[in-house]
Amino acid sequence: MTRTPVSLPSGYSIKDLQRIRTESGSSFDFAFDIDSTGQPVLLPTGPLKLGQQSGIQTSAQNFDSIKVAPTSGYNVDSAQVVHEDSVLILMTRASLCQSIVGFVAPYYAKLHVLAIDTTSAPNGRRIDFVILSDLNCGFRGLEQGLPHQ
Repeated sequence: MTRTPVSLPSGYSIKDLQRIRTESGSSFDFAFDIDSTGQPVLLPTGPLKLGQQSGIQTSAQNFDSIKVAPTSGYNVDSAQVVHEDSVLILMTRASLCQSIVGFVAPYYAKLHVLAIDTTSAPNGRRIDFVILSDLNCGFRGLEQGLPHQ
């Protein structure tokens, strides 16, 4: 975001499974930035003045061990410092579920940071990660296959 060319995406939409350019509005759930001290951070929507809608929490578990997203404990109002090999659990802003009329719930995901480049090199200022999202509205299961929870 900061000092990243506007033409490059810094945000990510969990529900849409895609990178998002942050100047296009608030259609993203978290954004990547490098703070004033040089630390790589992920930001939920709250610190970006887009409402406390999405959340991030770190996990001590390895990526494959996380089976169900927690319902609480998410950081919604400040940047989350990340490092290579960090594991995070993410919660989206609440969305209207298409399968159930009038039901609003968040989506959940888990993320494993593979690499971070904080340099200003041509391919710098980037984060590489693996993410697994549960695209079943309101379900918290974070395993591959059909949701159980």
